[in-house]
Amino acid sequence: MNGTIKVLCYKSKTLKNGEHPLMLCVCKDNKRKYLSLGISVSAEHWDFKSNMPNDKCPNRERIIILINEKVNEIQRIALDKKIAGRDFSASTLIESAKPSEKSKRTVGDYFLTYIENLKTENRLRYAGMYEISYSSFIKFAKHLDIPFSDIDVGWLKRYEAWGKAQNLSVSTISTRLRHLRAVFNLALLEHAIKSDCYPFHNYKVSKLNKVTAKRALSKDDIRRIIEYEGKSQMECLAIDIFTFSYLCAGINFIDMAKLKYSNIQENQLVYNREKTKKLIITPLQERAKQIIEKYNDGKSAFVFPILSNFHKSEVQIANRLHKILAKLNKHLKEIGYKLNLPITLTTYVARHSFATVLKRAGVSTSIISESLGHSSEKITQVYLDSFDKEQMNTAMQALL
Repeated sequence: MNGTIKVLCYKSKTLKNGEHPLMLCVCKDNKRKYLSLGISVSAEHWDFKSNMPNDKCPNRERIIILINEKVNEIQRIALDKKIAGRDFSASTLIESAKPSEKSKRTVGDYFLTYIENLKTENRLRYAGMYEISYSSFIKFAKHLDIPFSDIDVGWLKRYEAWGKAQNLSVSTISTRLRHLRAVFNLALLEHAIKSDCYPFHNYKVSKLNKVTAKRALSKDDIRRIIEYEGKSQMECLAIDIFTFSYLCAGINFIDMAKLKYSNIQENQLVYNREKTKKLIITPLQERAKQIIEKYNDGKSAFVFPILSNFHKSEVQIANRLHKILAKLNKHLKEIGYKLNLPITLTTYVARHSFATVLKRAGVSTSIISESLGHSSEKITQVYLDSFDKEQMNTAMQALL
């Protein structure tokens, strides 16, 4: 590189621990520039002739590795500039070797940034889910004030084992790890980490989904739920919400709660998914129409009695949806026990059952797939949108 690189024990500066900082000295064209290595040693542990830690240094091997890594990095930067035909000085080499502010940020920093980004986008429900995941990782690792390189495949496997020991479901563990993967993806996007620090190349979160408990019911079980007579207003609402989701292409609870009568157009349900913002158009069956009419009091703009004009801010809406969903799932769980169903009943079971029943009826997987709502949800919805109204109507007749 037509210059020299040395590591010096900077004796002119003494730190609070009595040690001296190690500085990288780059000399080119008779000009010197210094870069701190972020480590220090005592004078008695440094060989000032060889400019290396002596045999008495307790962290000798580790310090030598760090020194060699930084020297090699500067030599690589100099070589890249030379190959590119770009001139460089001691100053520009040092600047290029300095870690960026983004690369200094920890996993915890990026996790909290991701959560704040969701809140800024008014995606409060998802922000809340990420906050739960963040707390889970804190509980496991004590803190996340660590570089991304500290989280490797072994770390992820230990978290998976810890989660199972904490009686977390496989689905919950999968969700937590997908949230962590999203944080890694943000760091990659902002060039804060390199690809070789990305553990999800070798650790596949999708493998957890393969062993996730069954969430779909048979057509006979679906009929028993739909025909169940609710004993209270909330129990009736729970059954209606489940039924409507099942009959309307697996529409999820958040989208149902936000449905307005303006979303009903020419015997079709037309709305944009809250999660993906994608336009969804699905035919309305007679039973679904009856449910819509049941809750039409001529006063509210909303189809279901979940949200009202009182709920104005995103925080109010998110809190209300969280509260009502918990109540509905509690009632559905109790109904499932009474009907002796093979799985725990929730609103989400309707979404999975919609996909599974159609597939068992012989409907083409190009229209619907068993993985609706998971990693292939977007692909599935693209196929759904590509079929005309007559084909969708024919497919939907297989639901009951």
